[in-house]
Amino acid sequence: MKVTGFTIIRNAVKYDYPVVESIKSILPICDEFIVAVGESEDETRELVASIAPDKIKIIDTTWDLSLRTGGRVLADETNKALKAISPDTDWAFYIQADEVMHEQWLPHLVKAMEHFKDDPKIEGLLVNYLHFYGSYDYIGDSRRWYRKEIRIVRPNPGLTSYRDAQGFRINDRKLNVKETDAYMHHYGWVKPPEKQQEKQKNFHKLWHDDTWMEKNIGDRSSFDYGNIDSLSLFKGTHPKEMIERINKVNWVFKFDPTKKNFGLKAALLHFIEKQTGWRPGEYKNYHLLSSKTTVTSTKY
Repeated sequence: MKVTGFTIIRNAVKYDYPVVESIKSILPICDEFIVAVGESEDETRELVASIAPDKIKIIDTTWDLSLRTGGRVLADETNKALKAISPDTDWAFYIQADEVMHEQWLPHLVKAMEHFKDDPKIEGLLVNYLHFYGSYDYIGDSRRWYRKEIRIVRPNPGLTSYRDAQGFRINDRKLNVKETDAYMHHYGWVKPPEKQQEKQKNFHKLWHDDTWMEKNIGDRSSFDYGNIDSLSLFKGTHPKEMIERINKVNWVFKFDPTKKNFGLKAALLHFIEKQTGWRPGEYKNYHLLSSKTTVTSTKY
């Protein structure tokens, strides 16, 4: 079984992306790794090239910033990486530059890929998400955070990245997928407040015009992490690749997890989800096949 990792990145140093930790977190189960490195204002290319020269293949790209609406440029870049994947690849593992997979899940994901390798009906595998916010101690637990996404896909001539590169489509239809027990750690909302504000300014330029930017982002120098609806205290462990970065934290963010900033409707929906696990009206970027054959860590 051949597994190819792939990702996109630009200005990783400038905006403090944990791209090294991200790539290294799944590199042990990848036979090769495609990185589409956009033209950057820092040492991003050198940083990526230094990780694992024997496995990593860099594609130098130029981001088309005319694809500004809805973050389409991110999908455009992801498609460039997709096209560079070797034709003999069985599974392609997509990971974004602010995502890190805990090492405890790697054997489970390998078994899942092996189990479904010869079943063409299974076009992708889902992972669960932990969205860290403000610091490495808190995770978002409201409806604003997506709970699952496709991160492992079966290469297909019609496979493309969708919208802002959060999901995938095959000839404009949703992929047929199976669940896994694995959890992806998403660290995009954990940076020093000054770096987070810089990232937000750059990030929102990929979605919105200058008028929106001026009204909603302005010229603030520091991001306010306090403007959040609900967080929970994280009680698990972080991936080993993140430990050095976590130990270098130089800012403090404290939050009372009992504090909720919901309107009436949002509070009711939050209560229903916490009591039942059901999220009314949840958008699913995939077609989930029967849960009766869900991949579990104890199945194999």
